[in-house]
Order: sequence, then structure tokens, then C-alpha cells
Amino acid sequence: MNIYGKNVNYIQYGEGDKDVVLLHGWGQNIEMMNCIGNCLKNARVTIFDLPGFGNSEEFDSSKSVGEYADWLKEALNQLGIDNPILIGHSFGGRVAIKYASKYPVSKLVLIATPIVRRRHNPTIQERFYKVVKRTPLGDYFRKKIGSSDYNNASPVMRETLVKVVNEDLSEDVSNITAPTIFLAGTKDTAVSLNDTHSVIDQMKDAAVIEQDGTHYAYLENIYQTVAIINEFLTPQKTLKR
Repeated sequence: MNIYGKNVNYIQYGEGDKDVVLLHGWGQNIEMMNCIGNCLKNARVTIFDLPGFGNSEEFDSSKSVGEYADWLKEALNQLGIDNPILIGHSFGGRVAIKYASKYPVSKLVLIATPIVRRRHNPTIQERFYKVVKRTPLGDYFRKKIGSSDYNNASPVMRETLVKVVNEDLSEDVSNITAPTIFLAGTKDTAVSLNDTHSVIDQMKDAAVIEQDGTHYAYLENIYQTVAIINEFLTPQKTLKR
């Protein structure tokens, strides 16, 4: 598949009366979501390597979460998929939120998905790096100070990561009307469990399901995860609170 002049890697399998699209997290690829896709019932499953990850080419310039959502809309248009069920982990969940706030979706499953932007007071080291990053010493201090996600990314994807983590999706969540479940790890240090619980009050039909585990609790409890999702995808299943 070619989108906006860039090659995109994806897989598609299964048959059924619903289209399920799975979106992986930052620095990951198709394989991280395939364990869910392989166990879904009565569904055509589509999983992408998002641009800049796996075997999909990166964009020529940095992109926001909303621009990834627009890219996804174009990809689904090419595949003839309308009103999909979106399942996203972390960054993939953020893309799913942006998509669902702009385009029709049937249901949403958001796994370990950060929504609220937390204010961060930069450390002395971070302030120092901001000064020297465009000097010959910049690369040295980036490797010392930057996160593994940041250090392992290309220049374009580093800029994208900065955009992504600085976006607050609270308002986008309030625009979602599709039934939504959040799967949240009780030991997830990357996503606030309190924030996840707080946003569902802004939504028409949503619930939080806690799982014992980390940011990857969906994998640590994969059989439970698949059972929850298959039950949620049952026709007419909603989450009246």
C-alpha cells in the first residue's frame, strides 16, 4: 500500500460482519497487536505498521497525533473500511481517540492510553540540553539525557515524539460518542490510572477495566484481554453506567 507517496506495511485476515483495526504503541509494530487480532471472533482484522515504525516508511516531516489520524483515514479509505472498530495501545490509542473525535467509529478499545497532558518541570539537565542540542555537543548529551524512545528515533520521529507527548486529548475524548472501554494497568507508571478514570465522565458510553500489570498489562493478561474484547465486540453491547 502507498499513502502520500510512502510505503505502508499492513496485514489483513479473518472474515466477519465487522472491521477491526489494531494500532500499536510507540516504537512497536504489527506483532505487538497480532496476538489480539488472531483471537478475535467474526471479524476482518487489519493491523498496520504505523508510519515510521516496523516496515512502514516514515513521513518526510514531523506529524501530530491528529495528522496520524488523518493518515489512518486515508489508509482505511483505500481499503474500503468505514465505521471501524479501533483497538489501540498507548500511542495507537491516542491516534484512535483523535480519529474517533473526527470520523465515525463503531467502538473503541483504548489500552494503556495517555490522555491528559501532565505539566513537566524540566530538570537542570533538560534545560542544559535545550541550549546545547544544536551544537557539536548536542548528540552526546542527547544520549545521556534523552529517553530510550527519543534516542532510538530518527530526527523526524524525535520531533514527532515531542509533538505527540505534548498534546492533551481531553477535549477530543469529550467528542467521542462511540461505546468505549479503557484497559488500564494498575502498575502502569506511564499512564495515570486516576486520569483514565476521570475522563470517562466526559464520555457518552465508556468504562474503565483495570488489569493487574504494567504499561503492557494487556499482554501480561492476554487471555483476559481477548475475552474482554470479544465480549465487548458482541453486537448491541454497550456500557451504560
